[in-house]
Amino acid sequence: MAIESRNPFNNELIKSFEEETDHQIAQKIELAQETYLNWKSTNFTHRKELMLKTAVLLRDRKEKYAHLMTQEMGKAKREAITEIEKCALACDYYAENAEQFLSNKKLEVPEGEAYVAHDPIGIVLAVMPWNFPFWQVFRFVAPNLMAGNVGLLKHASNVPQCALAIEEVLTDAGFPKGCFQTLLISSSKVNMILDDERVKAATLTGSEGAGSKVAERAGKNLKKTVLELGGSDPFIVLKDADIKEAAITGAKARMINNGQSCIAAKRFILEKSIADEFLAYFKTEFENIKIGDPSDDHVDYGSMAREDLAKELEEQVEESVKKGAKLLIGGKRNKAFYEPTILTNVKTGIPAYEEELFGPVAVVLIAENEKHAIELANDSKFGLGGSLWSQDIDKAKSLVRQIESGAIYINKLMASHPAVPFGGVKMSGFGRELSELGIKEFVNQKTIWVA
Repeated sequence: MAIESRNPFNNELIKSFEEETDHQIAQKIELAQETYLNWKSTNFTHRKELMLKTAVLLRDRKEKYAHLMTQEMGKAKREAITEIEKCALACDYYAENAEQFLSNKKLEVPEGEAYVAHDPIGIVLAVMPWNFPFWQVFRFVAPNLMAGNVGLLKHASNVPQCALAIEEVLTDAGFPKGCFQTLLISSSKVNMILDDERVKAATLTGSEGAGSKVAERAGKNLKKTVLELGGSDPFIVLKDADIKEAAITGAKARMINNGQSCIAAKRFILEKSIADEFLAYFKTEFENIKIGDPSDDHVDYGSMAREDLAKELEEQVEESVKKGAKLLIGGKRNKAFYEPTILTNVKTGIPAYEEELFGPVAVVLIAENEKHAIELANDSKFGLGGSLWSQDIDKAKSLVRQIESGAIYINKLMASHPAVPFGGVKMSGFGRELSELGIKEFVNQKTIWVA
């Protein structure tokens, strides 16, 4: 099966690749294992030097790598450049902090000396999506290479050039051959990799279906997984919020990456008394979005990543409207382009309420009061992120503890950052990436007690 790099803006085929054979996969696993046996013994000073070099190269090549993202999955140029800069930030962060995160942790025991040491475990398989083709990988690879592990990447099939570019920049920075390898394969090959005893763990960012399959196979082999799955993040605006600021930020939060983000704000939960005011500002922000060629500096967003994704979103919106939802703005598709859309009058039992809408569609829910707003926020199978807007910070701090989610930001756009843990609950997955928690997911936290 050919793996294609195709520009979603014009459907032009850029380049195709042949899927790697079982024999080629086996060779890469063997190389990874051989490399790991040496890499795990390197010191943090050496790893840090290479990781900092990677950050330098990413910044030097940000235009080149951003262009790859724009070509392969349609990311707007300005957002693509920001993504590369964020990857460099992650490299810097773990280069500077990994040794301290993984230092021995003293334990208070009745006699002798006891501590927890953190040892690498080996080969970690990463199954990654197309929507943030560099960032999703670097938030895995930076902590794991610094921890002494090695990585294999099965990237989404529509971003093969991005996958190869990540291997390129790490190799050029000086990481030994085999520390990180890209596998140009279909999803059907993942099970054979998870079945290999040398592969010790897996991390996946993607759909619920893909996550459950990887977790099932890894579980069969008693291997740890970290899953970051879908999200339908609540954006809660209380009546005492700065309504205009919330609406302006809310539009950005919904439209980041053209709405194709697990942690994009998707459900806008508004207290009834301020709903009309919020929607007036919100609609204006959506009307001002410029859609066109994503390589144009003056364009906000281009097409969605593939035409089939735009069709799926169109079907969800049309079915929601048939069942009572109202279009405040948008709702039209042209090939892979989908208009920025706001849906109101959304009730239980329709796709816009029950499902994740992975694209530029905002869902508006009206809450009678604060208690009802929290109930609406929790009435979802997902629990990845979200935000709450109020000028009463003490109240806000209390309310966010009631929300079933991996992260909630107060008066702030929800976005991942190397310094804070990232991950979800419920159907949004389990485990954490980034921060100190992320680097400790795939190490052996070994107890040592000396008499």
